[in-house]
Amino acid sequence: MPALVSLVILIAIVFIVLSIILSFIPVGLWITAYFSGVKIGIGTLIGMRLRRVQPSRIVNPMIKATKAGLDLNTDKLEAHYLAGGDVNRVIDALIAAQRAEINLEFERAAAIDLAGRDVLQAVQVSVNPKVIETPKIAAVAKDGIEVMAKARVTVRANIERLVGGAGEETIIARVGEGIVTTVGSAESHKGVLENPDLISRTVLTKGLDAGTAYEILSIDIADIDIGRNIGAKLQTDQAEADKRIAQAKAEERRAMAVAKEQEMVASVQEMRARVVEAEAEVPRAMAAALREGKLGVMDYYNMKNVLADTNMRESIGKISETKKQEE
Repeated sequence: MPALVSLVILIAIVFIVLSIILSFIPVGLWITAYFSGVKIGIGTLIGMRLRRVQPSRIVNPMIKATKAGLDLNTDKLEAHYLAGGDVNRVIDALIAAQRAEINLEFERAAAIDLAGRDVLQAVQVSVNPKVIETPKIAAVAKDGIEVMAKARVTVRANIERLVGGAGEETIIARVGEGIVTTVGSAESHKGVLENPDLISRTVLTKGLDAGTAYEILSIDIADIDIGRNIGAKLQTDQAEADKRIAQAKAEERRAMAVAKEQEMVASVQEMRARVVEAEAEVPRAMAAALREGKLGVMDYYNMKNVLADTNMRESIGKISETKKQEE
């Protein structure tokens, strides 16, 4: 009985040890690689484990590359994996490039992948060009009419310029700039509407794909519309601004006139105050002259008679003037 227990314990220990070994050493993956024609040793797989590399991320792409006839080794794939690249996508891109007879080396494909671009999609776009559609771009012709155009740009990926080349945003910006320049140089918006291909030809000859990751194959105007009359709006705005300036100047002149008028009124009032003050001194002077004997009583009455006669003449003159105005 103790011997049986010892045998069971031994079998359990052996099973556990084998499980640990098999979990650390991917024997199944080695067998798959061996029968797929990939020569890779158990020691290499163990080394991948020690370097914290998942062997399946290297072996499975290596099997695909071998079956496709690519001459690669695990060291290159492992180095790309450790650099943070997507090994499987790079291998798919190399296979697609080989089938399309595109000259693409592993080093360039790895550099494109590490640069943050989708290398497989780049190969696919190089084989099958894609269309980039710009938003509606507003431009103004010389006659002041706004023209709104939308373009479709057919591009093909340029493998040689994928690393360091500008992307789709640059293509869209340059095409928009070309549309604005072409429409802006047109004498009339009617000419642009009659010949929209003029925009395509002019923009296409500018070499807008220089320094980008794409090669422009064609630029087609998908839609073109008439917008606002910018010239008339600018003239209206200018007229409104001139009107406000004239109103401001008129208000300034009116304020100055009012100020002058108020100044004159104040001056007249001051003069009247002085006259009243002077008239108030007359009785005092006459009283003083009477007391001092410089003015007699008869002289005073004669002066009053003269004043009364003067007032009467003024009243008669006013009545005569009123009658003449009525006639």
